[in-house]
Amino acid sequence: MIETKTLSLQEIEDLSFRALVASGTSEENARPLAVATAATEADGVASHGLAYIPIYAEHVQCGKVDGQARPVLDRSRPGVIKVDAATGFAHSAIDMGFEQLIPLAREQGVAALAIHNSYNCGVLGYHTYRLAVAGLVGLGFTNAPASIAPSGGHKPVVGTNPFSIAGPGVNGEPAILIDQSASTIAKSEVMKHAREGRPIPVGWALDDEGNPTTNPNAGLKGSMAPLGGYKGVGIALLVEMLAAALSGATLGIHASPFSGTAGGPPKTGQFFLAIDPAATSGGYFAERISDLTTAILEQDGTHLPGDGRKTKRIAAREHGVAVNVVTLAKIEALLG
Repeated sequence: MIETKTLSLQEIEDLSFRALVASGTSEENARPLAVATAATEADGVASHGLAYIPIYAEHVQCGKVDGQARPVLDRSRPGVIKVDAATGFAHSAIDMGFEQLIPLAREQGVAALAIHNSYNCGVLGYHTYRLAVAGLVGLGFTNAPASIAPSGGHKPVVGTNPFSIAGPGVNGEPAILIDQSASTIAKSEVMKHAREGRPIPVGWALDDEGNPTTNPNAGLKGSMAPLGGYKGVGIALLVEMLAAALSGATLGIHASPFSGTAGGPPKTGQFFLAIDPAATSGGYFAERISDLTTAILEQDGTHLPGDGRKTKRIAAREHGVAVNVVTLAKIEALLG
């Protein structure tokens, strides 16, 4: 039985912020990451929430990420925003980009944000969620260190490479929010099982000889299983083209791991498209999405992508989140 303690979202944000600053992160970089950590815990994605704070702190201290980085924004083309994350946290670079991406998309109908020299951006759907709340359709892509082997191979060449799309809905929540990786499961879930000494289900990962395994450590040394076989590899390549090649970021085959302390900054990338539905749909977007979601939800037992997270998010705002006390102890140790 895992012992937990309930914290409010504000308490989670405050604890994350203080731990990051104590570990050498500037307040300007710590705040957006702390806000995202609380939002991630609210959504029930514990593998990317407080459990990552000790890892972030370790990476600041070993130089894998520059906690004092100052991202640099460039507007060389009317509809394109570029941000050099300067080997710092992705969240600061994304915040800087979104400050211009959102009004630019409203003005022009569509705008793109490309980020390079970046780091793990956490839950990608957190970022597209923000675009949907702003009334835009948000598409997001982020590449990662290679962990998926190509079809017929056994040596990883692309990362789990998530993509996300979110569309505006009612009551400040997206109508639909899809957030999925190119692998059967996010690599962080396998890492979480390895930390906790628990086996993984068959189908999550392959060992270094390409065989299915229930040993998370063997899976981490081998390859993540692509979602839907060769189709998952195709998704990973699509994301690699957008988040790495189009952004000028480092390919997954050349990026250092997000885990551990070896290899220096990964210098991966993110790519976002923000679209104003009023500019393309003739005013029919809300009606079409409503028809679509109604057709799904009128069937017994169905749900929409993102519904599970939304339910937890709404509940967490009032009741807080149950957090593993072992995780809390690791974070509190950072505060001295």
